[in-house]
Amino acid sequence: MAKDLTRTLEALPWREPAGERPELPLPPGSMPMRFAGTWRKRWRYVGAFGERVMLCAASVRIGPLGQTFWAVLDRESGEVIEHTKQLLPGQRGEVWTERGGGHDAWELGSAGDGLRTKIDARDATGKLSFAECGAWAEAVCPNGAGGYVWTRKRPSWIELDLDLGERGRIRESLRGIEDESAGYHPRHTVWNWSAGVGTGADGRHVAWNLVEGVNDPASCSERAIWVEGEEVAREPGPVSFDGLDAVEFPGGARLGFDADAERRAEENRVVVKYSYRQPFGRFSGSLDGIDLAEGIGVMEHQDALW
Repeated sequence: MAKDLTRTLEALPWREPAGERPELPLPPGSMPMRFAGTWRKRWRYVGAFGERVMLCAASVRIGPLGQTFWAVLDRESGEVIEHTKQLLPGQRGEVWTERGGGHDAWELGSAGDGLRTKIDARDATGKLSFAECGAWAEAVCPNGAGGYVWTRKRPSWIELDLDLGERGRIRESLRGIEDESAGYHPRHTVWNWSAGVGTGADGRHVAWNLVEGVNDPASCSERAIWVEGEEVAREPGPVSFDGLDAVEFPGGARLGFDADAERRAEENRVVVKYSYRQPFGRFSGSLDGIDLAEGIGVMEHQDALW
C-alpha cells in the first residue's frame, strides 16, 4: 500500500481531464486529519463581484478547528462590512453551504444542482444561489513535502439576496468564482492569488483564477482562465505577481489592478498564525493575450503558518 501511494504521489501533478483521477483520499470522500506531518486544510470560498457590491464568504477548517468569514464591499460608499468567527470542533459558524430545498450539508467535491451558500451573522444575513455554472477546473498537486492538495474552481452566475439591516437589502445577479480546496499544504505557506470576472474586448465573458506560491507547477496547476463559449478552462503558464498591483504572464501580458477597498488582518493562535491583504477592485490590461474591456474581482497576499 505504501509503495502504491508513493507511485501515485510521484505521478502528480494531475489536472482534469487528463487521464484517471489519482487513487488518493480525495473529496467528496474522506481524507485523514493528518498526513505527511501536517494537518488537513479544507475550505469552500465564494467570491461574487458586481457594480453595486462585491463580497466573499468562506468556511475554513484546519485540522479539528476552523473559522468562517464574510465581507461585503458597498461600491457606492466604499464601506467594507465584515466578520470572522473562530470555530471549535462541531461548530457551523456564520457561513455554510447546502443544496436542495432542505438543509443537506454540501460535501466538497460533490456534484448536483440547487446549491446555495448562506450567511447568518449579526450584521448580515444572505443567500447566494448558483446557476449557469461553468466547468470545474480540478487539479491535484504535490505540496513539495511529501503531501498533496486537491482543488477545484469554477465561474458561476450568483443570485444574491443580502439583508444588511439598517444599511438595506440587496437583490442582484452577480458573476463570481467558487473555490473548493482540501489537502496537506506545508506548515508554512506563502502565496499570491487573484480571482475575477470580466468582459473581453470581443464581448465574451471571461473569468480567472491565478496563483503564485501554491498549487502552481509549470503544468497541471490550479491556474485557469474561462472564456465564454469554450467548454474547458484554459491553463496559462506560471504567473508572477507585481505586489498586488498586477499579474504578469510568461508571454509578457500584464493584468493590472486598481484597488477600491482592502481587507487585511493578522492572527496568532495556538495552531494557526497568518497575515493577509485582500483588496477588491478593478482590472485592466490583458488576461494572457485576451484584452479586457472591463474586469472586477480580488487580489490576495497571504502568509500562513498552519
